Amino acid sequence: MLISIITVSLNSEKYIKDCIESVNKQDYPLIEHILIDGDSNDQTLNIFKQKSKRRSIYISEKDNGLYDAMNKGIKLAKGEVIGFLNSDDFFFNSNVISKIVSVFKLSNVDTTYGDLK
Repeated sequence: MLISIITVSLNSEKYIKDCIESVNKQDYPLIEHILIDGDSNDQTLNIFKQKSKRRSIYISEKDNGLYDAMNKGIKLAKGEVIGFLNSDDFFFNSNVISKIVSVFKLSNVDTTYGDLK
C-alpha cells in the first residue's frame, strides 16, 4: 500500500529539514513525499531536493493559498492513503506510518486521525 505524504510550504527553510527527516526515518517502505511550495524565495526547495530520500515529487509555483496547494498535492498523489504533514511539523517517531497502515488494513476504514503534541 503506497502512502502519499503531502507537505505544503512557503519560505519554510527554518523547519523543513526536520519535516523531511521525519518522513525519511519512517520504517514503512512505500512512501512518496510530495512538496507543494508556493514559490519560496529562500532555500526550502533546495533543502527538499537534497534531503528527501523517499520517492519525491515537488512543485514550486505561485498558488492561491494553503487549500489550493493541498489540492494540487492530492491531484499528484499516487498513494492509496493520503496524509498531510505541514512543513513545520514532524512525525513523533519512526513507526507512525506503519501504525496508520495497520489501521487501514485491519479495520477496513476510510479515514483515521492521530493525536498531536
